[in-house]
Amino acid sequence: MLSNFRAWYRRRILKNESIPDDIWQQAVTHLRFLRGLDADELERLRENATLFLHAKQISGAHGLIVTDEMHVLIAAQACILILNLDLDYYDGWVEIIVYPGEFIRNYEYVDEDGVVHHAAEAVSGESWLGGPLILSWEDASTTDAEVGYNVVIHEFAHKLDMLNGDANGFPPLHADMSRQAWSEAFSEAYAAFCRRVDADEAMEVDPYAAEDPAEFFAVISEAFFEIPLEVKLHFPRVYEQLALFYRQDPAARWSKS
Repeated sequence: MLSNFRAWYRRRILKNESIPDDIWQQAVTHLRFLRGLDADELERLRENATLFLHAKQISGAHGLIVTDEMHVLIAAQACILILNLDLDYYDGWVEIIVYPGEFIRNYEYVDEDGVVHHAAEAVSGESWLGGPLILSWEDASTTDAEVGYNVVIHEFAHKLDMLNGDANGFPPLHADMSRQAWSEAFSEAYAAFCRRVDADEAMEVDPYAAEDPAEFFAVISEAFFEIPLEVKLHFPRVYEQLALFYRQDPAARWSKS
C-alpha cells in the first residue's frame, strides 16, 4: 500500500512540477558528463531531478539568488549518481546552501603533541552527516575536464558514503557486491595513489584524493562520471567496483558516443 502511494505521489509531482524544456536543455548542453546518455536515461534523469527539487530546499547565502536554471543544474549533477538507484539514497536531510564562491570552513584538529588548534580554510563544498550540503556556485557551475573536477558530484558522493555513518570511503554496498573486493580494490589503489602524490608525479585525477580514503572515494567518483575512460584505464579495479555500486558504465557510454 505504501509503495503504491509513493508511486502515485511521485507521478503527481512529475505532472505538476516538471522542469521546463528550455531550462532542462540548457542543463543537458552544459553538463559534459551527460555525454552518451540515451533518450530514456535523460528522461529518467529529468524525472529524478524534478523529484529531487521537490524534496530539497536550495537557498543562497551572502545575497546569492538561486535561479530556476541554477536549481536544475545542481539537481541534474546530484541525480546522475542515483540514475540507476533511487531518490531514497538522499533521504534524511533537506537543505542545500549555495555560496557565490568559496566559503570559509572553521574546524579544529589535534597535533601529535595533543594540542588542539583552531583553523579556517576556503573550500568549494562541504557535506555534513545528517545535515546540509554546502556548495560554491562558482565551482558548481564549472568543471575541469583534465582532472575530472565536479564539486557537486564530489559532495553528493560524500552523502552516499555517509549512509552508514561518517564518511570513510566505504558506502553501504548492494547485496550482490563483495565487501572484500571493494576493500582490496580501493585500499590498493589509494596506497599507490598516495605514493605517487608523495613522489610529485603527474596525476590522472585531483591529488586531493590522497587526503584520506573518504576523499579518494569522492574524487574518484567525480572522475568516474567526468573522465570515465581515464579512470577505467588507470584504476581498473576501482572502476569495476564503482560501476557495480552506481550501476552505470560511463566508459561504455563514452566509447559509443
